Amino acid sequence: MTAHIAAIGTALPPAVEQSALWENHFRDLLHGSRAAGRIFAGAGVHRRHAVVNPLESDVSTCSTGERMRLYNDFARPLGHEAVVSALASAGLDAADVGQLTVVSCTGYTAPGLDVQLAASLDLAPDAQRLLVGHMGCYAALPALSTVADFVSLHRKPAVLLCLELTSLHVQPSTTDAQQIVSHALFGDAATALVVRPGEGRLEVVGTGAVTDPATADHMTWTVTDHGFRMTLSPQVPEVLGKHVRHAVESLLADHGLAVPDVRGWAVHPGGPRILDTVGHELGLPSDALDASRHVLRENGNCSSATVLMVLDELLDGAALRPGDPVVAMAFGPGLTLYVTLLRAR
Repeated sequence: MTAHIAAIGTALPPAVEQSALWENHFRDLLHGSRAAGRIFAGAGVHRRHAVVNPLESDVSTCSTGERMRLYNDFARPLGHEAVVSALASAGLDAADVGQLTVVSCTGYTAPGLDVQLAASLDLAPDAQRLLVGHMGCYAALPALSTVADFVSLHRKPAVLLCLELTSLHVQPSTTDAQQIVSHALFGDAATALVVRPGEGRLEVVGTGAVTDPATADHMTWTVTDHGFRMTLSPQVPEVLGKHVRHAVESLLADHGLAVPDVRGWAVHPGGPRILDTVGHELGLPSDALDASRHVLRENGNCSSATVLMVLDELLDGAALRPGDPVVAMAFGPGLTLYVTLLRAR
């Protein structure tokens, strides 16, 4: 019995325009730096969503404890909304769910978000739960693989929720280019998938991964006294460029496919340069990554939730036929690249 993605639901906090964030907040903090202004303008982001809008509340000097309390306040209602939306689209009730997997690298509490949602959704008492933390932007894909294994084995529907509140981790003002990039890119979102046995929009076919430990310091997510601090080396696109083609081709070859056979691409938009690199290395048509660029433009980089949002965008816009291969791809700390092969139904 194969596992299929039956529905996707996303919940977003209020939007804030990228230009307003720069003009009314970050420009003064960064003393009108032209270099910083170019980073904000070139991030490929028009607007983002935030549970804590820097224009209204500056959390940059808050302690990690204070930020975790905010996470506890905001995460459950947003996650609940996303899961309810996905279940409704799939035509299922919460009582039908055999497993709930929650992915997040932006906050921690105990009892965890999975327990809170099990209560608010009224899941069955014997529903299994899994909490995946601190893997970063690629976490949705290994989590999806695990959820698909559960569905195939137990023949019960499951829900995967990726929820990230990156706005809670704005750092104190700095001229460090890597921090400026982080402030220009990241947004908040909660996206839920319903995975069920035997029927759905996309069959989960297989997953591949590659990690380059020699470049582990190129992308980090470190817990500090003032929230979680991101480092993003400008060499990340170059490193990914060395691995992306082999990773994709290896997974496709395992299933008798090649890059030209793929009819849909859901690539995590870590930034415009990363998308340019993926498109170049795979020789993709100019419009192949339109869904990724649209999600980046309208939502920013929402860490683990982003690739699922791209997948939803792709399903809404692409004319996929039964049997068409679709590739989802995401990357993050490690430096790690995950690739998942899906098939339209």
